[in-house]
Amino acid sequence: MPADNSTSSSPLGSLVAATVAAHETELLTLRRDLHAHPELSWQETRTTDLVARCVERAGWRVTRLPRTGLLADLGDSGPMVALRADLDALPVPDLTDDPWTSTVDGVAHACGHDVHTSGVVGAALALAQVHRAGLLPGRVRLLFQPAEEVMPGGALSLLEFGALDGVDRLFGMHCDPSLDVGHVGLREGPITGAADHLKVTLSGSGGHTSRPHLTEDLTFALGKVVTELPAILSRRLDPRAGVSVVWGVLRAGAAHNVVPSTGWIGGTVRMLDAIAWSEAEKLVPLLIGQIVEPYGVHAQVEYQRGVPPVVNDSRSTTLLAEAATAVLGAEGPVVTQQSLGGEDFGWYLDHVPGAMMRLGTRTPGGPTYDLHQGNLRIDERAVSIGAMVLANAVAAALA
Repeated sequence: MPADNSTSSSPLGSLVAATVAAHETELLTLRRDLHAHPELSWQETRTTDLVARCVERAGWRVTRLPRTGLLADLGDSGPMVALRADLDALPVPDLTDDPWTSTVDGVAHACGHDVHTSGVVGAALALAQVHRAGLLPGRVRLLFQPAEEVMPGGALSLLEFGALDGVDRLFGMHCDPSLDVGHVGLREGPITGAADHLKVTLSGSGGHTSRPHLTEDLTFALGKVVTELPAILSRRLDPRAGVSVVWGVLRAGAAHNVVPSTGWIGGTVRMLDAIAWSEAEKLVPLLIGQIVEPYGVHAQVEYQRGVPPVVNDSRSTTLLAEAATAVLGAEGPVVTQQSLGGEDFGWYLDHVPGAMMRLGTRTPGGPTYDLHQGNLRIDERAVSIGAMVLANAVAAALA
């Protein structure tokens, strides 16, 4: 749904729109192929091969990464702007009945990475055509990143590989199933939260539930950690940081009348603020030790630092807003709120300025899905929209 009376009528914008339109069937075929053949983090071999063929045919120079994923370069001189897409799927069963439903049991593109990847491929095809027309005054790099869904994420491996060497600005996108297709959510400053993994294992003597005074009541102590850590942490860190501790796993015991000798809980620690994030890693184990001390159990704390907030810089956000307006009209870009969702795109923005946009994928009037759920469906018009907005943003950044 490009705007007819916007800057998409410029020679460059028109070329981008025409190229993406010409390849729309190819891009949807790619997205459906990726969706039908999802691959988990660090296993994205088929996905890497498929993407490599698509961009090599368009004239991009491809560099395979040591495990999975790839970089692709276009142009020989001038400033460099990069685009990033993530390749991996989730260990979630696909609950849709689309013809392109997942063929891999228990694995699905339930976060929309198939949309991110096919959208960036679409931008790559458009930018290659812009380059051939002599309208691209600089260089572009594509980062097709593995393992966004695990901690530590694949972004760190790309940084170690030198993926941002020479890059002056970086753009990315993430599906937003709460936003109608034809809209792009933007926010200057933090747009996601910091996210860490936490596992707490308790051990004690165990015993019979009729004699808790002769045991180290491990299950009770686990319950105390579950309820008290979130409360205490919210009082020890700045409340403006929006700290959230949510447990996803609790395992202990096998019989009603037995106090177990070991058990564990696992969850995530999230917050909106990078300063509080830097303090949490040391504070959380200290607090857990204080919580369980009265019960005589031993606590082993595994605190895995995950990702910092994604912080969009002002200029990059403006460029995305202008590109979205060019493609979708004045109503296309909308202000979005910061979320507690984690995204390892944040690691890149510690090194170069850039911004991530939220790509609307909900059919107007249709149901609202949630990410990381097996019933996620997207309005496929989002693929071409994402491609055009990113391609226009890159061209504007290089102008």
